[in-house]
Parts: sequence; C-alpha cells; structure tokens
Amino acid sequence: MEFLELIRKRYSVRAYKPDPVEEEKLEQVLEAARLAPTAANRQPFLFLVLPTAGREAELRRIYNREWFVQAPLVICACSIPAQGWVRMDGKPYTDVDVAIAMDHLILAATELGLGTCWIAAFDPAAAREVLGLPEGVEPVIFTPLGYPADQPRPKSRKPLSELVRRGGW
Repeated sequence: MEFLELIRKRYSVRAYKPDPVEEEKLEQVLEAARLAPTAANRQPFLFLVLPTAGREAELRRIYNREWFVQAPLVICACSIPAQGWVRMDGKPYTDVDVAIAMDHLILAATELGLGTCWIAAFDPAAAREVLGLPEGVEPVIFTPLGYPADQPRPKSRKPLSELVRRGGW
C-alpha cells in the first residue's frame, strides 16, 4: 500500500468485531512502535497489551464507552518521564516520543486491516489504579485493537494553506 493511501485509510474505529487479533499481527504493530524515532533514541515508553475479555467493567472505568471494550485488545502507551530526553530549556520530549510510537502502531494496524482509535480523554487516576502503574510511569494514550465493524466517515481537514507557512511566521 502506498504511504499516503495508508494515511487516508486510517480512521477512528468505534465499533469492533469480537474476532481475535492474530499474535503475528500484534507483534507487527508492536514492532512498528518499537522502531519509531525518539529523542536521543531513549525509547522512554512501555506498551501494555490488555485483553478485554472478562475485564470490560474495570476497563470501562478508564474510558466509559461500550466500543472501547468491544475489541479483543486495548493497548495503553505509557511514558517513563525519568528516561526521556529533555531539551536545554527544560522541555521534556517524552510525550512526543510516545505519540510518535503510537502513531507508528496505529498506521501498522491499519495496513494489517486492524482498527484503532486514539484515546486521550480517559480517566488517568482510574488508569493508574486498574493497570497497577508504579510511580514514575504515566498513561498517555489508549487504543482498542481489533477488526473494524464500522465504516469510515468522511474526514474534514484544513487546507494546507491554513497549516503551512514558508520562510518564517
């Protein structure tokens, strides 16, 4: 698949089939995340792969949408801020690194026919408790992972002329 076609094909899936995700496909999407570029190549993250079967109620404490637990898996991308690179002015890049890795995972999933949905509007306290996260590990992004049971809706995007300036502000 051409890269721009892949990007256009990706959408936020909000209905999933109960079909299991094959282990080889799961490994491929996780490998895509592992290969993502990170500041100073520190890879200050950890991905938690969570089967949903039998854990629906506790996972819905994290994000209370029925479709969140329809997929057979939920993945949480966590940052480990103490391991991240910090720019000389003090700006930490850990969340940027996590976002790049999750984007790689999501695009790899799309290429394999799997659906995902980027979720940032979750309850961080519930996530910490349900996942048993230790101090120094922060949940950043969640996504269900499974086969889509819906169809993409039309996307609305700003034109490039509103998003790009050349030569300075």
